[in-house]
Amino acid sequence: MTEHRPARAAVLSAGSWGTAVAKILADAGSTVVVHARRSEITDAINATHRNPAYFPDVELPPSLTATTDPAAALDGADYLVLSIPAQALRDSLAAWAPHIGPDTVIVSLMKGIERDTGLRASEVIADVTGVSTDRIVVLSGPNLAREIMAGQPAAATVACLDEAVARRFQQACHTSYFRPYTSTDVIGCELGGATKNVIALATGIAHGMGLGDNAAAMLITRGLAETIRLATALGAQPTTLAGLSGLGDLVATCTSPLSRNRTFGTHLGRGMTVQEATAATRQTTEGVESAEAILALARAHSVEMPITEAISALLHEKATLGQAADALMQRSAKPEH
Repeated sequence: MTEHRPARAAVLSAGSWGTAVAKILADAGSTVVVHARRSEITDAINATHRNPAYFPDVELPPSLTATTDPAAALDGADYLVLSIPAQALRDSLAAWAPHIGPDTVIVSLMKGIERDTGLRASEVIADVTGVSTDRIVVLSGPNLAREIMAGQPAAATVACLDEAVARRFQQACHTSYFRPYTSTDVIGCELGGATKNVIALATGIAHGMGLGDNAAAMLITRGLAETIRLATALGAQPTTLAGLSGLGDLVATCTSPLSRNRTFGTHLGRGMTVQEATAATRQTTEGVESAEAILALARAHSVEMPITEAISALLHEKATLGQAADALMQRSAKPEH
């Protein structure tokens, strides 16, 4: 990246979180090109500076444009920002990889675990592209897209094994309403982001069943405990899980009606089937997609994750709502730590 021009960012794709991060980057001074599959989306963004599929009421900065051509989006990009469902990452990235520049930093916004491999998003990126891990960044935190699009204050963690690269991207996404902090704990950031979605399903179910705030607080707290157990078993720092990409993201996702994972869980708690809740939510719900992979990862490392286990059983119709709740409440008594 030269000194005399703004950073150039390619954001793939134009969903709700991708659009929000594209706006953050543009507001922070980057030239941003968003890739969308549908020409009606790119045409509208270029002509009206609005994304008609997501947040049509929010005007996007003039330095943000769109294209249906991934090669055009990636041409000269300093940053490739990936915002697609975790289970679609491998195939999509394989198609885009030939267009990634030799110095492009790849930024992952994904909060899921690949089902067939148990790999985190950064690991999938390295596997598919061959890019060095010191060029892969993870952005994670309590970031509800609707609030960010409204300019409401938020913060996040920018994690990369190379601290200098983390600081570069920190500057690229630092605005008056979005405050990023840096970290080198990529494992902790990714596992905090993935596991909190499963815990949010549980708190949503409790909400839908009318179980009260004590139950929600219990699930959030014990959900954090099992997240820390898994993350530290895989090499993360416990303090990361007490930060924005751990506790912060967990609280926002478990308590906000803007959270699609909590909303999905609420549908289940009110009696919908998984299929009915999927139709009602209409967007990818990463907790549903990743619960089984997270549980498999935990079992492979001999880590107890009772909430994740109960949610996985419920999603795969191996337990009813009542059985899942009983399984959690009837566990043997033990010390908290």
